[in-house]
Amino acid sequence: MTTRVPLPTQATPTATGSAGTCAVEPFTVAVSQADLDDLRDRLARTRWADELPGAGWDYGTPVSYLRELCAYWADGFDWPAAQTRLNSWPQAVATVDGLRVHFLHVRSPEPDALPMILTHGWPGSVAEFLDVIGPLTDPRAHGGDPADAFHLVVPSLPGFGFSGPTTRRGVHGRVIADAFGRIMATLGYDRYVAQGGDIGALISALLAERDPAAVPAFHLNLLPVGPADPTNPFAGLDGEDLALAQRTFGFLAHDAGYWRIQETRPQTVTTGLLDSPAAQAAWIVEKFRAWTDCDGDVESAFTRDQLLTNISVYWFTATANSSARFYYENNGPGRAQELPRTDVPCGYAEFPGEHFRMPRAYAEGRLNVVSWQPMARGGHFAALQVPDLYVDEIRRFFRDYR
Repeated sequence: MTTRVPLPTQATPTATGSAGTCAVEPFTVAVSQADLDDLRDRLARTRWADELPGAGWDYGTPVSYLRELCAYWADGFDWPAAQTRLNSWPQAVATVDGLRVHFLHVRSPEPDALPMILTHGWPGSVAEFLDVIGPLTDPRAHGGDPADAFHLVVPSLPGFGFSGPTTRRGVHGRVIADAFGRIMATLGYDRYVAQGGDIGALISALLAERDPAAVPAFHLNLLPVGPADPTNPFAGLDGEDLALAQRTFGFLAHDAGYWRIQETRPQTVTTGLLDSPAAQAAWIVEKFRAWTDCDGDVESAFTRDQLLTNISVYWFTATANSSARFYYENNGPGRAQELPRTDVPCGYAEFPGEHFRMPRAYAEGRLNVVSWQPMARGGHFAALQVPDLYVDEIRRFFRDYR
């Protein structure tokens, strides 16, 4: 089988400082025909699990639905078209002291645009942001105010997607935030804002904590915070805040098996994900359904092409294991990193379908939440599911920090 992560070939600027080097090279997504043929062959030879009558999604991704999705992946999904769309935006790979980071770098035609770094989480990818890059970088061309324009840097987290697998231990949130901050400096952005959800929310907050002079504000669609006393998470809460915390901790107690596996023994389960595209699809699509306000119908929120573009990024880059490894490095027993703490102004968009929603009281003392915006619809993958609402909210919040 061919190498799945193509390497860049042309050199561009390198920054050298006391912390080491940050070399940036152009990048193009290029999945070979051999890899496409291998995918179809593996899908055709899938050994399917049994399925209890009427079980639905109770045990996980139903085999009946998975077979339909994988049949479309093999015979209907157009990866070359998805690849062309990804390649329609300029991309690069930075190597920061040996840590490889792929990113989209899209400059606005507006000269006074505000630089912003957008960061995804698990099991997402840069493909989440394809529908929002145009409106954010060129609002004039999308019916918006040119004063709301952004220069965008959209990285693949180290170990995820086109960044390729990590090659050393200890790549946790603060290591990633440091690498991202140094990439922004190398690109010439000495002042920028940050936005993210899931792991991207953590990284965005850590960027502000790391260098508040460079990051005047950041925006999240997930709060990377927890209770002051983890042994008594509901202390001092009542009403809606108590109900929200109980719901989230119920999820952590009863529906976070993936989290426990990935923070303790990621390599055990991801051996199967790397060998079987059907297993990779089942592992990811279940989260898109569960973490979205879709009333149980995942394809009412996302098209099959959107789902399979994201799943294909994981498959073709062979990053199931290294992406899961982030949980081990950042959250695992004895390795859990301290949550961010910063006074930099923070905006928060509360999407109703988000599974990990925390009370505002949890943020007090850690984050300076100056804007708390309830959203009409949308879930964990907001930029992909409700791009218009997502864009409007980001434009609104950052108007005061240009």
